[in-house]
Amino acid sequence: MIEILKNKMTPESILTSGFGVEREGLRVTKQGKLAMTPHPPIFGDKLKNPYITTDFSESQIELVTPVFFSVDETYDFLEALTDIVIGEIGTNNELFWPYSMPCHIPDDKQIPIATYQGEEGKEPRQYRERLMAKYGGKRQLISGIHYNFSFSDDFLITIWQELGSRESFKAFKDRIYLKVLRNYLRYRWLLIYLMGCTPGLHNSYIEECLQCMGDCGNETFLSPGGTSARNGNCSGYKNEIDLYPDYRSIESYIKSINAFVERGDISEAKELYAQIRLKPRDYRNTLDSLAKDGVQYLEIRTIDLNVFDKCGIAKIDLEFLNVFMLFLLLEGEEFFDTWQQEALVNEVTVAERGLEPDLELLDHRHWTLKTAWAEDILEKVAEINKYLNLEQDQCIKEMQSRVRQPETTYAYRLKLLMQESGCLDANLKIAKDYKRQSDADHYRLKGFENWEMSTQVLIKEALTRGIKVIPMDAADNIVRLEKNGRREYVKQATKTSVDNYITPLLMENKVVTKKILQENGLPVPNGEEFFSFVEAKKKLIKYVGRNVVIKPKSTNFGLGISIFDQGGTLDELLKGARIAFEQDNTILIEDYLPGLEYRFLTMGDEVVAVLHRRPANVVGDGLSSIRQLIDKKNQHPYRGDGQTSPLKKIVLDDQSLMYLNKQGLTSQSIPKSNEMIFLRGNSNISTGGDSIDFTQKMHPYFSEIALKAVRAFGAKFCGIDIILEDYCNPDSSFGIIELNFNPMIVMHAYPFEGQERRLGYNILKTIGLVE
Repeated sequence: MIEILKNKMTPESILTSGFGVEREGLRVTKQGKLAMTPHPPIFGDKLKNPYITTDFSESQIELVTPVFFSVDETYDFLEALTDIVIGEIGTNNELFWPYSMPCHIPDDKQIPIATYQGEEGKEPRQYRERLMAKYGGKRQLISGIHYNFSFSDDFLITIWQELGSRESFKAFKDRIYLKVLRNYLRYRWLLIYLMGCTPGLHNSYIEECLQCMGDCGNETFLSPGGTSARNGNCSGYKNEIDLYPDYRSIESYIKSINAFVERGDISEAKELYAQIRLKPRDYRNTLDSLAKDGVQYLEIRTIDLNVFDKCGIAKIDLEFLNVFMLFLLLEGEEFFDTWQQEALVNEVTVAERGLEPDLELLDHRHWTLKTAWAEDILEKVAEINKYLNLEQDQCIKEMQSRVRQPETTYAYRLKLLMQESGCLDANLKIAKDYKRQSDADHYRLKGFENWEMSTQVLIKEALTRGIKVIPMDAADNIVRLEKNGRREYVKQATKTSVDNYITPLLMENKVVTKKILQENGLPVPNGEEFFSFVEAKKKLIKYVGRNVVIKPKSTNFGLGISIFDQGGTLDELLKGARIAFEQDNTILIEDYLPGLEYRFLTMGDEVVAVLHRRPANVVGDGLSSIRQLIDKKNQHPYRGDGQTSPLKKIVLDDQSLMYLNKQGLTSQSIPKSNEMIFLRGNSNISTGGDSIDFTQKMHPYFSEIALKAVRAFGAKFCGIDIILEDYCNPDSSFGIIELNFNPMIVMHAYPFEGQERRLGYNILKTIGLVE
């Protein structure tokens, strides 16, 4: 088989498998006690959110990634979901417990079993009640990583065709997955050693399990050589008796599971707590679907949460698992009656004593040193990697290092921390560190960093609320959103089906915009159009010394705008005209309106946010030049390229230098301490301006003016720029200078000053995907 892979497939296609991760975890208080609050309602119906749901308890969150075909995509999506959960539960002063074994937990009667809505929620609830009665609630709170794996169809079809097998493709695929499953059971002990990360328990856990470990103080019990209490006999989550399904064929497997159910060992197929599961197409009818449709993928359930990674599993471990699954496919098999029992002995032995230096395991009914056997397996994996040019050397060397240096394993490292601080404090510190990391970078959505920020805001909200997100085109920022069978396509966050095609065409033409506003009794600045620089040169003389604005007719983002709020010479006005003509073949000159500029953001029939956009500026410290102050201000974490960051970095261009010159300044001037120096007249965020939230401060009269303007165009999403002298006084003079279709929303979502606005929700509400 390996020759087929070598000769018929590329390394990339060999490694292209289907990957998915389910990560469980408890919500805890800042004191490390189990959170008794309900599952956060923002995550919606537990049975319908495809990404964030519950497991056994209301307090036990489960994150589910879609299937991806690269490790990077899978990990990034898992990190995005992890950050979302950390952020949302953080608003309730809760933390995401990073450890597989439970935190400080109450008696079973106080553990809140997950509740569900409607008729379809009765069965999941009843199933959990049966588990509580049979196994107890404390074991049910054990959390972990479920790794879902499938070979690509191209991979399997290539092998099937090259082998010339006469069996159907379904039968061939079932046989492949059964072989991988059997070998996984044989070698799962190695993953427990390499990725085990539960060396101890908090003393609120089951008393009889605590007795299997040593009391090290700080309410903590530790196993001296243990790697994974979660997979051990005493503390772990297992069936009441050891069950050994028949994995020779799908038919024999189904027959053995039915026998377990008939005997009363388990209530149904999903109660078999195997280390690896055959997964069907229809999870509601597991056995029937396996018989009809065959195996769709494998679910590995061995892996502990890795407390040293925010996501609960390190990317390098996912990379190794990919190669390891290939090894399991290619490795031969030796059958004997008790091979499953032997595999279970090795599992428990490594879970409970895996760090002991001279530990021996059963290898085909013979005792062998764990270290030597692990080295031999990893050497085989390395040979496969080299022969097939897979270039996975780094992850393999990392695993070899963990075998040769047990002190580098997760279990050993965590044991030291728990010896020092105790189970509770050690894991609380880690949880708090991850919260700080997530909070510091909360405006970026992992895996979508290359999407413009407004689209990231929408995607994040959709994921949070369980609306399915299908990226269509990252370069064009187009996504498809799905909920309850309904589809909505969205471009750049606010280009949606609810607006008419004519709306943006009208708004991008500033002359037409002014006419429509005037027809609706709304004030706009006076001005005229110039269609060529020659025309401007002839007519600009009459504007010398007047307070005016020169701007392109049809561009956005503040490009090409020059403001002369103190009047300008003819040369200065001509220079402003040249700059505007660089952006458009028609330009406008308008009266400058006194006051400050405010952006009103409307969605649907309401103003959802208002902010003042302060023009690009620096504040002096009495020591630094303007150029140096700009460099310092550009270090703010919100400032970047303006597309993948909430704010744009300030650039010293011709317009800003001209504006400084009007003030008698240069880039080398040193402002006084606390003196604010403006670098431009226009206040656009895209030219380095500051966003300052005014949503609660703005007088409602002006919000009604903004809505009146929007209704004149029939727009559902709009940004209205209004110049106001006094935002508190409805009698203040004002003028509308611009309407913007597809307005930038990130500056409202993450303002430079003031309250952040949750605008992804308003978008979803406007297009009818949430109430």
